[in-house]
Amino acid sequence: MLTTQTNALYTDLSGYYDLMCADINYQAQSDCIRRLHQLFGNRGVRHLDLACGTGPHVRYFIENGYQSSGLDINQPMLDIAKLRCPDAEFVCHDMANFTVDEPLDLITCFLYSIHYSDGIEKLKECISSVHAALSPGGMFCFNSVKKSRIDNSSVVSHSAVHEDSQFVFSSGWYYSGDGEKQALKLSIEKTTAGITQSWQDEHPMVAVGFAELQSLLQPYFDVHILEHDYDRLMPWDGVSGNAIFACVKI
Repeated sequence: MLTTQTNALYTDLSGYYDLMCADINYQAQSDCIRRLHQLFGNRGVRHLDLACGTGPHVRYFIENGYQSSGLDINQPMLDIAKLRCPDAEFVCHDMANFTVDEPLDLITCFLYSIHYSDGIEKLKECISSVHAALSPGGMFCFNSVKKSRIDNSSVVSHSAVHEDSQFVFSSGWYYSGDGEKQALKLSIEKTTAGITQSWQDEHPMVAVGFAELQSLLQPYFDVHILEHDYDRLMPWDGVSGNAIFACVKI
């Protein structure tokens, strides 16, 4: 029996988010950005993670001495994050127009979540909000995918077993080849006692090239573009379609 449901994935299935991301090395990602902050930033410890989800990155920053907090638009995700990091503050808000009570030293945005800005104008708002929230020499770090390098046929999948159910998670980028809109297509299949449920979801996201993104950042930041490698710090080769941006407030 196949039951198909279409839901807002991160709202209705937030309880499965950690399982969906079980193959992500959050510690390696967090450690890499801390190294970048030590190299380029002001070495302060006030940190905010944008689109923090259930808070795994926040947990690692706290364990390494940061005063870490998180922001996400999805309250069910933040409820889980609060259980994971009871000593952190979490705010339910859009990352395009947030404000903070006191300046921050590091703002992160992992897992390509910068693209959730959904349009260039929203992305501009996000960049402006980040700049306003940072202290002098503060750093903004995120990863991005270059729209011209997106392969619409590429899908990443993995499976997991949880509470007597078999899960298959799949995701892939889609870009039409024109304009400022792309999408992240996600699906979950859950099989329990021979019954399979399938959820499909598509998130509208902003499509941007790296030259365009750099031009949006440069009025506010000294921009360093690095290879998308959390184990080694290397300058971006100018060709690959994924990169880490380390942006120091001017």
